[in-house]
Amino acid sequence: MQFDFATTPRVIVRPGAMSNPGDWLGGLPGKRLFLITDPGLVSAGIVAPVVAALRGTGREVAVYHDVEADPPEARVLATVEAARSAGAELIVGLGGGSSMDTAKLVALLAATPQPLAAIYGIGLAKGPRLPLVQIPTTAGTGSEVTPIAIVTTPTQEKKGVVTPLLYPDLAVLDADLTLGLPPAVTAMTGIDAMVHAIEAYTSKLRKNPLADSLAREALRLMYLNLPKVLRDGRDREARSAMLAGSMMAGMAFANAPVAAVHALAYPLGGHFHVPHGLSNALVLAPVLAYNRSAAEVLYAELASVLDPGQRFADPAEASQWFVDDMTRLVASMPFAQRLGAVGVTEADLDLLAADAMKVERLLVNNPREMTLAAARAIYAQQL
Repeated sequence: MQFDFATTPRVIVRPGAMSNPGDWLGGLPGKRLFLITDPGLVSAGIVAPVVAALRGTGREVAVYHDVEADPPEARVLATVEAARSAGAELIVGLGGGSSMDTAKLVALLAATPQPLAAIYGIGLAKGPRLPLVQIPTTAGTGSEVTPIAIVTTPTQEKKGVVTPLLYPDLAVLDADLTLGLPPAVTAMTGIDAMVHAIEAYTSKLRKNPLADSLAREALRLMYLNLPKVLRDGRDREARSAMLAGSMMAGMAFANAPVAAVHALAYPLGGHFHVPHGLSNALVLAPVLAYNRSAAEVLYAELASVLDPGQRFADPAEASQWFVDDMTRLVASMPFAQRLGAVGVTEADLDLLAADAMKVERLLVNNPREMTLAAARAIYAQQL
């Protein structure tokens, strides 16, 4: 047996952790904090208490709150300049994947200037970076434990910077920050984390037993607790379990990468600005069905995670149950169910399929080879 595994060196999962950041911030260097977030969290009243708590530790805190969803190159670079102007010594990402991905790149580029366009891909970035803390406010992306930052290019492609330099020094998962998440956002991000777990477990090239264990537990936690938080968004224990599950899924796919669901989701985000979790949800069921012939045994194992008491006749029956049950779960979620509902038309399918095929760094991980015709058919099925 042989594999590599890396992750964020310290993770805190604790409801209420942000009420006393002195407990965990003390070991990190830097007097001037630069907090990166989005305007939605500011208007929701989430940012102000966090800033007050951080300032209560005796540190200076500058706030940048103009992060955009699917962060464009220009916005990332503007944030880098703002951090330099503020004399940032420690970067804090607060929010969903867009804020945390932006924070990763700011920590890197503010310390070691280099052209952003030159570091798309794996292992091309140079360090060092500034100290980095990530504080997720959704249970979905797992960005707080991944070495990846996704950026939207001027041509509306979503490209990734992948380097161990992007692992933060610390991730703080405080369920209290997620209690007010609307049901649709809760559902989208929850399905996103489940996709991370499923694709990590079935990853073709770097699947390994440690990532497998994390993926199984992540999927179990999300499957059990997503319905609970949709029924009661103030369920603190279920919210904390969701954050833990999302984080474990992030650890899994950081080491056993995602595949065709994400590859087909990226063009939806790039061209139609569909939230990432919803993009994944919209193509999940048909991609699972497409992959079943190649991932039958693995899907059967995941069926036992979702329903450990059920006895299946054989892997074929179990894997079909898994595909059907995930299809049922997605269909029950409070968000758009068809591509037409997010603006996609028949005329867009060729462009979407062609762009999906460009995401080769993910497609090589798919258990079944994805073809241009298959990608187009999957999009067409979801219109």
